Amino acid sequence: MPDHQSHTSPAEKNVAELQLDGVWRVVVLNDPVNLMSYVVLVFKKVFGFDDATARKHMMEVHEQGRSVVWVGLREKAEAYAFTLQQWHLTATLEPDETH
Repeated sequence: MPDHQSHTSPAEKNVAELQLDGVWRVVVLNDPVNLMSYVVLVFKKVFGFDDATARKHMMEVHEQGRSVVWVGLREKAEAYAFTLQQWHLTATLEPDETH
């Protein structure tokens, strides 16, 4: 029987490593539940945003359905997404293709 193990090229391996270790975005999605003032409060508490920055991101969520609230390494991104979820916000991770 032939050996069907997948062999990844160095380039493919680098892409896979970058996806795991690279730059990720924390995205907050709009939901019909949370009040705008609550979302602003959470952004200020979780990220230390000033009022204007927190409101800017809240308005992006409200008007565009989503806002990228943080960009960085995956481990920290996962921690932020988890924290936002604990505050009952809808937060997801996506790879940052620009890095």
